[in-house]
Amino acid sequence: MNKNIKQIVKRSGSSFFWGISLLPRAKRNAMYTLYAFFRHIDDVVDGNLNIEEKQEILKAWREEIDNIFDKRAPVTDIGRRIYKNCMRFKLPKEEFIKLIDSISMDLPEPMRAPSLKELYRYCRGVAGVPGNLSLRVFGCTDEKLIEELSRTLGTALQITNILRDIKEDAYAGRLYIPREFLQKAGITSTDPETVIVDKNLAVAREELAKIALENFAEAQRLIEKLDKKSKRPVNVIACLYKKYFDIMQKRGWEVISPKPKISRLRKFGLILKAFFK
Repeated sequence: MNKNIKQIVKRSGSSFFWGISLLPRAKRNAMYTLYAFFRHIDDVVDGNLNIEEKQEILKAWREEIDNIFDKRAPVTDIGRRIYKNCMRFKLPKEEFIKLIDSISMDLPEPMRAPSLKELYRYCRGVAGVPGNLSLRVFGCTDEKLIEELSRTLGTALQITNILRDIKEDAYAGRLYIPREFLQKAGITSTDPETVIVDKNLAVAREELAKIALENFAEAQRLIEKLDKKSKRPVNVIACLYKKYFDIMQKRGWEVISPKPKISRLRKFGLILKAFFK
């Protein structure tokens, strides 16, 4: 396994790293490779390239996915590693395409106050796809369970990200809070920097938090249906994200900074508890 890819995952500080670091080698390598792919696509969209260059790279990745699944030689290092490390787990092509489609929702302009329906679609792609593919690598074969768990947990995780990163996203021109919730809070603007200083923002954030809570609860119910080996890494990721969510909820949805943090010692304790639950 290329150590550079492992270091990319570790340096990110992602809960994803801690959820997969104790897996058997083959599964661990597959997960590091998938994370590198997810991170690369995300970095393309969030990066400083012009719109045409970003769209060209995403188009090239669609062609690269075709290469991988049509058993033609991939042209990128990550593509070759996906072919080498991941395809033994029978990962569906449509999930890779769904990820690219969903991340592309931030192009050509950053997303601002999507409809609730659009937000669900976005969450299913950017967070549900990693969950869907990960569950297959972990060993789950129940298609219904894979879909339901990746959808519910993906929604919970991505909404947690949205609530946590709202200030950072606003300065990048993005606003993921659904327009229905902004309207309910009496917020008429969709300008991100205006919204984050609106006195009623907490109302909209609380509405979004309710959806996350519902999905965390449903996801936990579904996690209990997994076999022990598949359950452990999913539990770790769900537990860490739920802790970040709980910190934000406890301090109040009117507080948008600083981002919630978990100490290294506390994180290690949560990981052990979730892994052996």
